[in-house]
Amino acid sequence: MRFDSMEELVRHGFQGFASIASLQASRCHEVPAEPGVYLVVRPDMTPPQFLDPGTGGFFKGKDPNVRPATLRSEWVDQTVVVYIGKAGGPQGQATLRSRLWQYMQYGQGKTIGHQGGRYIWQLADSAHLQICWQPTPNEVPAVAESRLIQEFKTVYGKRPFANLRD
Repeated sequence: MRFDSMEELVRHGFQGFASIASLQASRCHEVPAEPGVYLVVRPDMTPPQFLDPGTGGFFKGKDPNVRPATLRSEWVDQTVVVYIGKAGGPQGQATLRSRLWQYMQYGQGKTIGHQGGRYIWQLADSAHLQICWQPTPNEVPAVAESRLIQEFKTVYGKRPFANLRD
């Protein structure tokens, strides 16, 4: 997969493409309550503007913000995908709906445990980002997430912008 257009993501089975603003308003009710992987997508491929501070929550008193210079160094050009995440698995009860709702609350400054993808909340246009998902009934979500991150690294030479680990 090339990760360079919404059409490419649809071709590979991703669905939803709901804005963060709409997911926050709906409490993620349109998201399936099953395990899977999700992508945070920024359709506008122009250079981003960064906030300092962002809107992410301070979970366990930890400041989620980093300096804009760090954000600039992590930015990946020529892709619409800015984060790859997972929900659920053999040991967890999380679903795409529950995990994405945690992520939405974290982005609204709540003290929720969703530090993964926290750089998203320092993007000035974070409310306009979109989230798409793919249930993984035949694959462990952590395996699917890792595979997608590796595919991304093969194309771009680094992880997606907000993925801080493989």
